[in-house]
Amino acid sequence: MHLIFLSGGSGKRLWPLSNGVRSKQFLELLRAEDGMMESMVQRVCRQFHGVKGGTSWDSVTVVAGRTQSDQLRMQLPPSVDVIIEPDRRDTFPAIAYAAAQLYHEKGVGEDEVIAVMPVDPFVDADYFDRIALIESELKKTGADIVLLGSKPEYPTEKFGYILPDMSKPDIPDAVSRPVLGFKEKPDIPKAKKLISEGALWNCGVFGMRLGYVLDILRTRHRIASFDCAYMEKAFFTLSKTSFDYEVVESAEKIRVIRYDGSWKDLGTWESLTEEMNQAVIGNVIMDESCVHSHIINELDIPIVVLGAKNSVVVASADGILVADKDETYRLKEVTAPLENRPMYEKKRWGEYFVLSRSSSESGDTLTKKLRLCAGKQISYQYHEHRSEVWTITSGTGIVYIDGEKQEVKAGETVSIRAGVKHALHAIGDLELIETQFGTPLIEEDIIRLEMEWE
Repeated sequence: MHLIFLSGGSGKRLWPLSNGVRSKQFLELLRAEDGMMESMVQRVCRQFHGVKGGTSWDSVTVVAGRTQSDQLRMQLPPSVDVIIEPDRRDTFPAIAYAAAQLYHEKGVGEDEVIAVMPVDPFVDADYFDRIALIESELKKTGADIVLLGSKPEYPTEKFGYILPDMSKPDIPDAVSRPVLGFKEKPDIPKAKKLISEGALWNCGVFGMRLGYVLDILRTRHRIASFDCAYMEKAFFTLSKTSFDYEVVESAEKIRVIRYDGSWKDLGTWESLTEEMNQAVIGNVIMDESCVHSHIINELDIPIVVLGAKNSVVVASADGILVADKDETYRLKEVTAPLENRPMYEKKRWGEYFVLSRSSSESGDTLTKKLRLCAGKQISYQYHEHRSEVWTITSGTGIVYIDGEKQEVKAGETVSIRAGVKHALHAIGDLELIETQFGTPLIEEDIIRLEMEWE
């Protein structure tokens, strides 16, 4: 069986730490068993590889947008493949694109089983033991799709519900039940009634034959080929909708496996801080009068908090949040008008901070502080719309510009015009100030020629 993780998220619900590049699943705010801090992505991968049979699965793939590529490769084991979607278009196009890649590029047969799940659930380790049963349940019951449903802990309007058929005897030795229907985010009275009837929370896990997805693409969407060049274009013709709506709700034979362990969506500061075992991260002074509060500071300046009750205070280069935890569910709505670019980003080579931005009649200017880790490098690349000036402030490195190499050290400056091919390698830890000039100044203005160079 082949496991597909879906990595998405706009980052608005955990503002200001998360954004479209550094979404919630990449925030290293949870403490692992060894005492180190880990992200939701790292926690899920650790659990997956730690359960019985986890490492023997045929392959593990993550599907994500282009802006998350560096974050994933930094946090995932090298054995995990990363498939980059041409664009963000909801879960149906994402799963369809991954299915085409597995079939055409990886040689996965149409009769082989794929299991699809989010990359960031907060679950117990036996969650993956239940997912591992999907393949045998598909073969045993002849189902089109097998889902995973979690036993509800309380009635809520936040989740969708799966209604299993518990009315009659089923296939001997089956660990799944037929599905009667679905209810998406019911009100509390309806949720209570559904739970009394045996309904389960929908975990967003789908299991099916690879050929089942490919047949839908062939028949409903007239996809004639699954090679990369064709699918790059066909991707934009696919319905911009969820896999539940496009596929699951029209399937004839659906079954659900029940999971009785913990299942949480740590998508708000209220829910995330419930699983954080430390109240303070960063340069923070919080006195004893603070109760049930969490303070996270990514800035170099101190934060002092006195007498805060049930509060969350978060400071980053993108902004500062001060909120009652009970109100953080509204954060996505409140921050919707904020369309600023990320001011901080971790990259495969290190990290950068945006120091200033300005616009004038002559063009735009953007200034960053870059930190490259020893031995790391910026890809061999060029920009179509911007020129750059690098001022080395600490360390030594090697600059490669249009075929010529030169060593650079603190106090030296390098000018790079638009269209000029260039790269930078850090001999030791390297810091520099990068000033960009041009219009538009966007991260996507990068034509990469080689990721690694010597």
